[in-house]
Amino acid sequence: MAGLERVRFLVVDDNSHMLNIVKTILRGFGAVFIFEARDASDAFSRLKNDSIDIVIVDFMMEVLDGVEFVHMVRNSSDSPNRYVPVIMLTAHSERSRVTQARDAGVNEFCTKPVTALELFRKITAIIEHPRPFIKTDTYFGPDRRRRQKADYNGPERRKNKRDI
Repeated sequence: MAGLERVRFLVVDDNSHMLNIVKTILRGFGAVFIFEARDASDAFSRLKNDSIDIVIVDFMMEVLDGVEFVHMVRNSSDSPNRYVPVIMLTAHSERSRVTQARDAGVNEFCTKPVTALELFRKITAIIEHPRPFIKTDTYFGPDRRRRQKADYNGPERRKNKRDI
């Protein structure tokens, strides 16, 4: 994908081996600006001090896990960028974990072992098909619906595009 050399990535993982794998894949795509963090606290500081375009974060980390980090990014009053796209990586792809990540405000979910093709698809989806952000009393993040059903007329149907 042309243009990835200008995208500023933040990779958050407490496993140095996995951190290096993701950075190598990103470099293979032509990415030049790759920041790293070993925990959620360091990553939050990075977001405050560096202009980050896409975050790639591991689900399982010590102290604060990836879901807690995303929740902090999306909802904390001192969050530097509540709208930053987030790709969550995990070796555990049970439905409950996917739902947890989605409900925290993750844009994309990618299972380990991560492949270059799968990560490329997730990055492409974020860049080429960004989803609008939704704010409700209990959620702030990208629209969780991937498809709009034109024939759906239920009670949760948004009346018009401005409601999104």
